Amino acid sequence: MEGTRFKVYCSQCREKVELPVTDFRLALGATAERTFYSFTCPECGAAVRKTAGEKIVAALSAAGVRTMRLLPLDG
Repeated sequence: MEGTRFKVYCSQCREKVELPVTDFRLALGATAERTFYSFTCPECGAAVRKTAGEKIVAALSAAGVRTMRLLPLDG
């Protein structure tokens, strides 16, 4: 969905920023604890990684965020 934007907080500088879908990456792990989204904060340049629950995964996926599936280490 072109034009879709999400508001997020940077865990480094604590700024609330609004980013387009193209600035996010979604990683789907084997468990909920290993599923996360990431972005680079435009304010401080920090690489931010946050866990993503089912609702966040659904919203980011529906908006067209680039997604990768993580493989288990023992597999």
